[in-house]
Amino acid sequence: MKILVIGSGGREHAICRKLKESPLTDKLYCAPGNAGIAEIAEIVPIKATELEKIVAYAKENAIDLVFVAPDDPLAAGLVDMLEAEGVKAFGPRKNAAIIEGSKAFSKAFMMRHGIPTAKYEVFDNYGKARAYLESAEDFPVVLKADGLALGKGVIICPDRDSAFKALDDMMLSKVFGGAGNTVVIEEFLTGREMTVLAFTDGKCVKCMPASQDHKKAYDGDKGLNTGGMGAFAPTPVYTPEIERETLETIVYPTIKGLNEEGRTFKGVIYFGLMATDKGVKVIEYNARFGDPETQVVLPLLKTDLTEIVLAVIEERLDAVNIEWDKRAALTVVAASGGYPENVVKGYPITLGKFTPDVILYHAGTAYKDGALVTSGGRVFALTALGSDIADARKKVYAEIDKISFKDMRYRKDIGIK
Repeated sequence: MKILVIGSGGREHAICRKLKESPLTDKLYCAPGNAGIAEIAEIVPIKATELEKIVAYAKENAIDLVFVAPDDPLAAGLVDMLEAEGVKAFGPRKNAAIIEGSKAFSKAFMMRHGIPTAKYEVFDNYGKARAYLESAEDFPVVLKADGLALGKGVIICPDRDSAFKALDDMMLSKVFGGAGNTVVIEEFLTGREMTVLAFTDGKCVKCMPASQDHKKAYDGDKGLNTGGMGAFAPTPVYTPEIERETLETIVYPTIKGLNEEGRTFKGVIYFGLMATDKGVKVIEYNARFGDPETQVVLPLLKTDLTEIVLAVIEERLDAVNIEWDKRAALTVVAASGGYPENVVKGYPITLGKFTPDVILYHAGTAYKDGALVTSGGRVFALTALGSDIADARKKVYAEIDKISFKDMRYRKDIGIK
């Protein structure tokens, strides 16, 4: 098969590596890709948001399958467009991807179907939102930009003043563009976070090992939210008891609710969860593989990913036995100094020789005049498998300083908790 992957980050590098392992994958392409992906796939110079160009390229080059990895093209309906032209595509259609594309929609959806989540209010009027915050008695609160904001549109506000600032940034200063035209203000949940990714063909659901992401920019969970600074899997928070509760109260009702509303979901669905003292609750849905969760979950996958993808598209996932490595995996992101706010690109990168125990995933990298340079906020993700989380952690931190570029930084506490 000729397979085209859409996207350019560490997640896409991890997906490409897995697809490349399959005997079903004859030729691999990636649009727009990065410097690491270029080593294993043919780079197609089309942006992930240039939907018409992607469809035209797929048709002109007789692509057998398009794997749509990022949120923007999914929410914009790329899968629908490809299918309309007779091209097989992996990922949810636009009317199902809305569970990530609009936080206001996803919150209302959860309420309609009795899926546990934080209490919330939705505002598309600045004055009403500010009045609500002025009268609020319980802080912290969480402000969320309704639309897609590269994983950064969620602000935890410890007090009223910080909430006012976050609201001003979203609705007046438009720091997240149109994504902040509508805001969700919700109660702050406390507990342990975890992520459950699942393959689904709309009928059958098969969950992956639960992972734990580290969203904050700095050690000790300080600083702004980022797209993710590291992750590990499986997380010990996801006990058999919590797994049962999650499946019964969240995973199955979500798939059932989407089907009932004519929004059948086919692809990978992401459940961002919080284990609270009042049970497991949904923090957010994503309509695709997470980043950097993919970089810890996919190395544990023993079954052919291309086989799974085809089974999802053809609605025969129940016939596939998905096997997982029993070891643990941990990844640490090497980021640009100013990430997530002030990213400077174009710094030369030096890489040492890594041991076979670790996998280097490129994220924000490119070639400029033949030299490897930084081209994004998150530049690399370094992943290791180990007998347990501590073992995987030790392997990653023993190797990460073999990556070098100006102002590089990384969290030193991934996996400690």
